[in-house]
Amino acid sequence: GEEHYNCISALHKSMRGSDENASLYWLARMLEGGEDPLYVARRLVRFASEDIGLADPLALTQAVAAYQGCHFIGMPECEVILAQCVVYFARAPKSIEVYRAYNNVKECLRMHMGPLPPVPLHLRNAPTRLMKNLGYGKGYKYNPMYKEPVEQDYLPEELKGTDFFKEQKT
Repeated sequence: GEEHYNCISALHKSMRGSDENASLYWLARMLEGGEDPLYVARRLVRFASEDIGLADPLALTQAVAAYQGCHFIGMPECEVILAQCVVYFARAPKSIEVYRAYNNVKECLRMHMGPLPPVPLHLRNAPTRLMKNLGYGKGYKYNPMYKEPVEQDYLPEELKGTDFFKEQKT
């Protein structure tokens, strides 16, 4: 019932708050109460990107490995795998930078009036002669061929200069 959601919320908030003891408690309470370990592992995968993000990019690898480990061996052996992951997450630095930026992109898309801007011609793939003749791919600079960073726009003209990492939702 509701306690299922209360416990997963408590686990998330304990890891978010860097409390490794409380994180282990809520994990054990869920597992000892019969919670599906794969449910917990799926929630940890989400937590890795939503709450830790780029502050520790290896967190996602840890979460996916924990999920796979739980899938392979099941309970009760996988409890220590989840415990390790939960403590890792509680101790990890936290960043919601990517989570916020992606939400800003979604908000930009939702608020856009009219048709969405077309993909700039230089960013379009040109697998046919007709597409090449229409200007698809023309002027695109293939970055790995240059020693220095390339000046090139990647957003549609209407969004030029937009920085979703700095935009704040109101």
